[in-house]
Amino acid sequence: MSHVYEERATMIAAGELQSFVPFGREHCKNHPNAVNLQLRQLQPASELWSSDGAAGLVGSLQEVTLQEREKERWQLRKGTAPDEVEYEEELYVAGNMVIWSRGSKNQASYVYKAFTVDSPVQQVLRRDKASRIWSLKDVVEQTVCIVQSTCVNVHSMSGKDFMSPLPFQVSALWSTKFGLLLERKNIIVDGHMSPIREPLPTLFSMLHPLDEIAPVVCKSTGLFESRLQYVSDSALRVVFTCHEPSIIMTYDTQQCTHTVWTLRKVTPEEQTTVLKCPDQAGPVHTPNAAPSLLSTHLRNVTRLDSPASPLHCHVLHNQSRIPASPGLHSRAHSPSISNMAALSRAHSPGIAAPSFSGAQRFNMSCHTPSPRGHSILASPNSTLNDTALLQEMEPILPDLCIEQLWTETSAISREKGCQASKVFITSDLCENKYLCFLVESHQQLRCVKFLESNETSQLIFASVTVITAKDAAPLEVSKVFIPGLLPPTFSVQNHQPQLSTPLENISTPARATVQHMSRLEEVGMPSPVLEVRSSTQHHESSWLEDTPFQQAAPHIHTFRDPVSNRVTLELSSGSMLRITIPEVATSELVKRCLQAIRFILPKDTAMKVLVKWYNSYNAPGGPSMHLEWNLFVTCLMTMMGYNTERLTWTRNLHFEVPLSPVIAPKKARPADTGSDEDWGYLRCSDYHWQVSMQPALAVQGLEPVWPPGGVDNHQSALGLESSAMLFPHIPVLFYVLHLLYEDLKLDELQRSGARALVGLLQQLAKDLQLEDFIDLYWRDYPSFIKTFKEACVIDQAQMELMTWPVFLDGEAPCVFSWLSRSLRGQDVTPFPCLPGICERTKLLVLSYALYVVGDEDAISTNMLKYLSRLSAGGLEANERLFTLLRPDTRLLDLESVPFGVALPIRDAIYQCREHPCSDWSEEVCALIGRQDLTKQAHKVTLTVGLNVMLEPPVTSEADEEEDGMTDLHPEVTGLIWSQDLRVQEVRRLLQSSRPIRVNVPHLPEVSDHEYIEEKENKLLQLCQRTMALPVGRGLFTLFSYHPVPTEPLPVPKLNLTGRAPPRNTMVDLNSGNIDVPPNMTCWPSFHNGVAAGLKIAPASQVESAWIAYNKPKSADLANEYAGFLMALGLNGHLTKLATLNIHDYLTKVSYSLSWAETCTSHKSSCKRHELDVPHSVQVAAVVGIGLIYQGTGHRHNAEVLLAEIGRPPGPEMEYCTDRESYSLAAGLALGMVCLGHGSNLIGMTDLNVPEQLYQYMVGGHRRMHAGINREKHKSPSYQIKEGDTINVDVTCPGATLALAMIYLKTNNRSVADWLKAPDTMFLLDFIKPEFLLLRTLARCLIMWDEIFPNADWVTSNVPQIIQENIGNQDQTSISEDLNMETLVQAHDYIIAGGCLAVGFRFAGSANSDAFDCLYKFARNFMQCLTTSTATVTGQYNLQTCLSMVLLAVSMVMAGSGNLKVLQLCRFFHKRTFGEMNYGFHMAHHMALGLLFLGGGRYTLSTSNSAIAALLCALYPHFPAHSTDNRYHLQALRHLAVLAAEPRLLVPVDVDSLKPCYALLDVTYRETQWYEETTVELMAPTMLPELHLLKRIKVKGPRYWELNIDISKGTQHLQSILSKDGVLYVKLRAGQLPYKDDPQGWKSLLAPNLNSRSAEVHTFKPEAVSTFTSDAALVSFAEYFCRASESMKHKQETVALLSAILYECVTQEYPEMLPTHISIDQAVRTLERGDLCETFSLWQMKLVLELCESRVLQQQLRDTRRQGRGLLLSSEFLPVMKSSADRALDHWLCAFGSCIHVLQAYLRRQSMNNDTDISMLACFLVYHSIPSLKNMVASDLEGCSCFPELLLKSSQLGVPVRALLRLSPLLLQKHDSGV
Repeated sequence: MSHVYEERATMIAAGELQSFVPFGREHCKNHPNAVNLQLRQLQPASELWSSDGAAGLVGSLQEVTLQEREKERWQLRKGTAPDEVEYEEELYVAGNMVIWSRGSKNQASYVYKAFTVDSPVQQVLRRDKASRIWSLKDVVEQTVCIVQSTCVNVHSMSGKDFMSPLPFQVSALWSTKFGLLLERKNIIVDGHMSPIREPLPTLFSMLHPLDEIAPVVCKSTGLFESRLQYVSDSALRVVFTCHEPSIIMTYDTQQCTHTVWTLRKVTPEEQTTVLKCPDQAGPVHTPNAAPSLLSTHLRNVTRLDSPASPLHCHVLHNQSRIPASPGLHSRAHSPSISNMAALSRAHSPGIAAPSFSGAQRFNMSCHTPSPRGHSILASPNSTLNDTALLQEMEPILPDLCIEQLWTETSAISREKGCQASKVFITSDLCENKYLCFLVESHQQLRCVKFLESNETSQLIFASVTVITAKDAAPLEVSKVFIPGLLPPTFSVQNHQPQLSTPLENISTPARATVQHMSRLEEVGMPSPVLEVRSSTQHHESSWLEDTPFQQAAPHIHTFRDPVSNRVTLELSSGSMLRITIPEVATSELVKRCLQAIRFILPKDTAMKVLVKWYNSYNAPGGPSMHLEWNLFVTCLMTMMGYNTERLTWTRNLHFEVPLSPVIAPKKARPADTGSDEDWGYLRCSDYHWQVSMQPALAVQGLEPVWPPGGVDNHQSALGLESSAMLFPHIPVLFYVLHLLYEDLKLDELQRSGARALVGLLQQLAKDLQLEDFIDLYWRDYPSFIKTFKEACVIDQAQMELMTWPVFLDGEAPCVFSWLSRSLRGQDVTPFPCLPGICERTKLLVLSYALYVVGDEDAISTNMLKYLSRLSAGGLEANERLFTLLRPDTRLLDLESVPFGVALPIRDAIYQCREHPCSDWSEEVCALIGRQDLTKQAHKVTLTVGLNVMLEPPVTSEADEEEDGMTDLHPEVTGLIWSQDLRVQEVRRLLQSSRPIRVNVPHLPEVSDHEYIEEKENKLLQLCQRTMALPVGRGLFTLFSYHPVPTEPLPVPKLNLTGRAPPRNTMVDLNSGNIDVPPNMTCWPSFHNGVAAGLKIAPASQVESAWIAYNKPKSADLANEYAGFLMALGLNGHLTKLATLNIHDYLTKVSYSLSWAETCTSHKSSCKRHELDVPHSVQVAAVVGIGLIYQGTGHRHNAEVLLAEIGRPPGPEMEYCTDRESYSLAAGLALGMVCLGHGSNLIGMTDLNVPEQLYQYMVGGHRRMHAGINREKHKSPSYQIKEGDTINVDVTCPGATLALAMIYLKTNNRSVADWLKAPDTMFLLDFIKPEFLLLRTLARCLIMWDEIFPNADWVTSNVPQIIQENIGNQDQTSISEDLNMETLVQAHDYIIAGGCLAVGFRFAGSANSDAFDCLYKFARNFMQCLTTSTATVTGQYNLQTCLSMVLLAVSMVMAGSGNLKVLQLCRFFHKRTFGEMNYGFHMAHHMALGLLFLGGGRYTLSTSNSAIAALLCALYPHFPAHSTDNRYHLQALRHLAVLAAEPRLLVPVDVDSLKPCYALLDVTYRETQWYEETTVELMAPTMLPELHLLKRIKVKGPRYWELNIDISKGTQHLQSILSKDGVLYVKLRAGQLPYKDDPQGWKSLLAPNLNSRSAEVHTFKPEAVSTFTSDAALVSFAEYFCRASESMKHKQETVALLSAILYECVTQEYPEMLPTHISIDQAVRTLERGDLCETFSLWQMKLVLELCESRVLQQQLRDTRRQGRGLLLSSEFLPVMKSSADRALDHWLCAFGSCIHVLQAYLRRQSMNNDTDISMLACFLVYHSIPSLKNMVASDLEGCSCFPELLLKSSQLGVPVRALLRLSPLLLQKHDSGV
């Protein structure tokens, strides 16, 4: 103890005493807990036996006793509400109840939660939000754990409740970072029952309530080796756990030592080591009886050790302990923890707990020599009775490991019963951390200092300090210091245990005159363990001298419940008092000074300074709030060695109290009512002094009142006491306080603090003879600094005693000068900075470096060019010491930055506001003031998209029931199609829930019965159309609905009835008059369910229970529900279905398909097609395989599917119906598996996939199959004899489309030539015309890049022979060899195939050329229907081709709602006669659904997977009737939704949250077909495919500009489009939306754009409210810009303020209004000549320098700024500059005294004229004149001519304009001398 600083004990005043009663106690009185017992008595015995393991009624009666009722426990802790309001939480336990309550200073306590359990609560644990509690799927939750005798109840704040049974009796549970630690209770009985055996583990962990309890592994360290084993030492008890750092503390009851361990996850290597049993390394003394005894005990442990068992296994838990032999493994270094085998996961059938029965579950752990000299190891060859269970058992893997860190040494006395009763972690004033544990029996508080090493997981434990204390509690005295200062320990010292603490001696501010409770004693210890870590140490014996001890008086018995700086005193009488310990400081300035002092001083010195200050500030009768700074200055200067009584200004700091709290004892503070001395204090105050010096304010004839003592002239020179504690550190303390002063100058709210600090700094600078600093302070506060005249003499010998840092030798750091030099473009030196203290300096310096200097690496690699870190050893260059700029800087912080300093940052923010990036974070967007981007970046707002913002459409209940199309967003569709009612028309065409109008004229010759039949036949014809509508409706309403979890999904009815006019009579198909096909409505009902399910948006909250909730009760709706399930698969919600429900649904039609859409990871579902299930399900399952393995090129599946295409009809094919659809599905699935692979099918060359598909397409002899398919194809046919040839009618479609998908977009010409249409009549006769459509389509899809959107290209696909004969059939005679019907049909189908290819190529693009081309062909086909050609081609064929062309044009215009296509669809909707069957209606209404896909919000993609889905959905063979699935499974029509993607961009006004119009510039990337192109679009608009785009820009002038750069990636735009396409935009001030003002003529900014003066004159204050809703601006306009009677004489001021306000609100930088006004005020004050400080002039100077800076000039040349200058208006700043120049020039010219003032300044002489002094300082600052020291050194006064003066001043960096003003003064003396 070399630095021992003795001081007498000091008392500290505590806060008010308050009586404390736990809130839960009062609440429990009214809690109906007694009812539980009565209810249990009424229960039958059978129920009682099964309730929580309680042993029947007897057990329940034994659980509730009077003693249990009397027991109560509680714990308090600090909590923080979401609004950062601190409160106290109380967990109160009494009997079976747990009461959780909250309360704060401002709010009374209230019950937050209350829990009641069935058995007495043994322990309650509460887990913090910050701690890593039950991490299920990495979700951190706050929980309360209630421990009972048999189980643990876990209640989380999210509402989850768990109950974990305990497999053994638990002595204690402990909360850790990872989960819970459980200590097994050790039951000790007589020794003769205890065999020598392997002990069981004693410490277990539970990471989650659903996890199994696992033993904990221990890694202890000996002298020569480390040991790894289970924790099985029964003498080891956990006494403390901690989350951060993750450590635990244990106590060994035999060795009487405490050990600290680190708790961590176990490594895989450690798991392996502890579970395996290596060869024994040494002799092991094992008694022969041990294995059998061990196995016997292990088998019986479940029966005996069960908590519910009336008998407990005493034998098992008794562990004989042999004293440690003095050897290598001494317990002082490594507590012995025996080995243990891993536990099994088997469970006992009796209770839900892990069972230990059976030694086979214990893999013997690693054997190491036991410290007790023996070890027990069971033989692995033991014969066990239950070895048959070996295969079922697996060991329980340990989860956590404890690793030894520190153990008490033998130096600390080891006696029995010295276990710590209280353990906690605290830190001192200097951030030293201590682990403190109170040994109550010895009345000792042992404090172990520990450090964190570079590895965060490693802790280093240092010295141990022992404090005599009766009790202790950790407190946080200061919550304000960064990073955490002074949480001391509150301890009671007890030198004489028989004495007690009288309660009357507690001092509070209300009773300041009584004796005091605590005295803070300082002992010479290395750290706080002494100093106020034990902040209020109670010396009970010391009160005996003052107060007679009375035995009857209640005394303090113990401390409890420390929270922040409050603690409860428990008295011997049983009552409790809550007391508050004061903080270190309340003044922000004092706090920051203490922080700086602590940073720079050595830790022990800093500790003493802080303790002394704490004693002084918190002494009884301490200072009032306004004296805190004065007390701090006096205290600090006293510790520096100053005699504060002899310095005038320090003596005046404490006029009302004795000066130094260290020198003189403090008197009690007088009453708060005031006294005469208060007036004396006010008269002597600094403020009164400054006011009285002003000539204008001083009363005439009265002299100003000078502070007392000012006339007291000390003759002797003032000196310093060199033996003072801080005397050697004065220079370094001065420097850090100066840096703090510079930081305070950058905060408008701390200006008064900077002025207070400068008084102390100027005194230190004078005494240290630092001229640069004195000059700097004088320039900042010329009038104030002049009043300080005294200086203390420090001789040379004393100077040498001081520690002079190197950084004091340079120029005085001034942050304003540094910023000014950077603006002028001069070289800057690194500015010194205090990390963590001068954060504002650091932030602003780096901001200037980044924006003004233009160094983009300023905040990363080049940071040290601009900042240097200050430390006790000097300036360090270490990049790691600085972090990047804080992203949480707010505009509110910028308001407190001086306006001149903040202007470049504001300008940068404004530039970012004008041209932001769309992917900036939410914090950055808030900083630049773009609310639209902030809302866009907000993660929560957009999860549901438009449904959050838009009100649902108001519809009647009947309408909502009817058509199922009410969930579209009318506000969006109203903007897209604002000119007509096309959406309502589509709803009318697609509705299927209302009866159909059956209009049949009743002819006279028709009987009534025939007429009824005729009406029903007509209705049956119309029903074909009605049944086809749901497919189109599903596309129209796609993803438009968010279901309510408590309501079933509304499914519109499929109404197949009719109404006959004029009487509106009902027409029904079930009357029996006509034959209705059986099962006619099965598939339409299925489609209706799909359409309803497809309405559910992917972002909806759909759970498994809701899916089951929608299951219909009637069997009639089963098909509808099956469709609903398929829809859930298509929109991604089926994955949420519970596994138990899957089996029930597997037989539903198309379930395999729907499951395949989303559960791509569930490969097991692929085998479903092997089951004996209906044919349609097999078809769906085959397609499902393709969807699951899409694009994978999976060989096995490809081989199987290739064989399935040509699978012959066999017994497993039932009656061979619908073979075509199965073959087609296999071909489609094969194409999906190998999608786009082309010739790169890795590992499939032996399958010859292309050749095999070609054979399937053109026919030929069947090949022999190899491998798995050989036997299958040998089976004979039972129905059809096909021979050895391939049935092309079955295999061709699937093979053709498989080839198209495999070679999709590969442009493989050789394969494409296979698919060319035949060019001879002979070959044309051998191919179906509809197969020509497929071949043409497949060929074009392969040659993707050669598809062109024009008629010539479409007709180029027709072979020459067809073109020649079709065109010339009228002019020339037709050859007999030509079949005209074949040629015409082939021509039409090939044209249809080409049109369909154009539709695929330009799907979703709305390409005008493609639309014109396809629309022309559609019109041509419609004309053909009415001409003679129709008889040749056939109505069916023409209708098929026309349907495909209509689908093609709908694909191109998908989502656009094109009116011409809608007219076509409506035309076909009305055609219900002739060849118009169910399939054609389905095609036409699918086209209508695609045209309005998703209500106009979705369109089609052309990705490979989208084309594959469209090929499945738009297969050009539609069903002839509603039950037709022969050629194509109807369910596959809905796969079109897989090709849909959201591409509608909807601008939403961020203020009104309503969709609006906005002008966009969409820039296309350059491609091989066109150059980079920019198109102007009015949003809401459908965007092209994102890979085609380069940039999207929201154009002005109405809205703030916004750029979305897609060249960096499409993720951001995709996220916007996926959330309903909401793009937030912000309207500029004074602008109107396009909807209200299409032409822009109504805007407030529209008139008078040419005349700026006209704008200002016509601007009325009341018009401000139309530009802004800011209440401050509206009030400013009301009170300052309105010409009232009182403002008549200030018309110029009103005009100026109106012009400023107009500029700010129209240009949308209202934050610049205070800057304008501040500049105007600064200039006006300068003109009056009454500037007492130069602060505002500094800011004015920085503004002017910014205007002339290089960075602004470059920006003015930037075209994006459009010539816009700084944020200040172009006229305002030059006027202000000229006014300031004129005022200073007037002072120079008008007053002759300025010459004498300047000469006196240069010669360091005294200056008397206050006005001249202030104006001189203003002149020096404004014109950047260098410091006095530099000017004197350059001898400017000695210059004889201007050139010489110019030469010398240029070396100093004096601006020329300043020199021109100074030269007459500097040269005048020389001229007069001549």
